Amino acid sequence: MPKYFFNVHDGLDIADDDGVECADLEAALCTAVRYAGSLLKESGHRMNLGDTWSLEVIEEATSSSFCIDLHIRPSLASALPAPHRSAA
Repeated sequence: MPKYFFNVHDGLDIADDDGVECADLEAALCTAVRYAGSLLKESGHRMNLGDTWSLEVIEEATSSSFCIDLHIRPSLASALPAPHRSAA
């Protein structure tokens, strides 16, 4: 089974030195989503507007990878002026 490494980048880089064996890329993606969710649940109270967070997944043999990225930013709707309402 291929081994995948799950590296966290959130201002501090945390390298996964052990890796996890997953049956295939789909299984690695499912593992990554669950892992990302658990990490964000633990550290969510420390996150602020403008923060970025990333989980990079690298397959050992091929070095192929994918990332789950999070960027906390104001929504576009909050940057738009409120609609003008006329008095009736």
